[in-house]
Amino acid sequence: MEHPFAILTWLLDKVGVHFFSNVLYSWLIMLFLIIVGRLAIGSVKMIPGGGQNFFEVVLGGFEDFMLDVMGHEGKPFFPLIATLFLYILVMNWSGLIPGMSSPTANINTPLSMALVVFVTTHAVGIKHHGAHYIKHFMGPIWWLAPLMLIIELIGHFSRILSLTFRLFGNVLGEDLVLAILFILAGAFFAPLPMMFLAIFTSFVQAFIFSLLTMLYIAGSLEEAH
Repeated sequence: MEHPFAILTWLLDKVGVHFFSNVLYSWLIMLFLIIVGRLAIGSVKMIPGGGQNFFEVVLGGFEDFMLDVMGHEGKPFFPLIATLFLYILVMNWSGLIPGMSSPTANINTPLSMALVVFVTTHAVGIKHHGAHYIKHFMGPIWWLAPLMLIIELIGHFSRILSLTFRLFGNVLGEDLVLAILFILAGAFFAPLPMMFLAIFTSFVQAFIFSLLTMLYIAGSLEEAH
């Protein structure tokens, strides 16, 4: 969730360096995840410790869930889907920190990820099925193929809007509620219950985005009926 006052953007503006808030905080979150990932890799041991155990449980559980949804054909896509989940989750949570900004409260950030999912889905379908991938859009009855093609194309392009506005709308809505609560009753800790709820809903939004990505890619891997 995004606070009205993004301190890093404000400080950079003061020294004449202008950044869009969502771009700046996206880069910072990417840098944070890269550093955490490198530290996790560097501390890998044959006998895992507490931190390694935590990451193995989280990532192992996520991979098991993904394989249940997609089957073993989906295993090559684990890095992409897990990265999207962690990236979105940290972006959502970052706005809960005073002075930070959630990039997902800007529509351009969810849109960029939705486009990645859209392109990946159809690239996978074409690679897996070749020219026969067109059958996914033609329907089961040949004489309805022209109509089904139009309907399927509209449905597939609407996925971009679905992924984008679901994430953007929920994050922005929580942003506005938190901002209003901070302004009206911040001194009385009124925003705290909403912040705890936002921690959970931020996780849910990251999970839904990842789950839909799994389903879309799994659909492109299936044989057309």
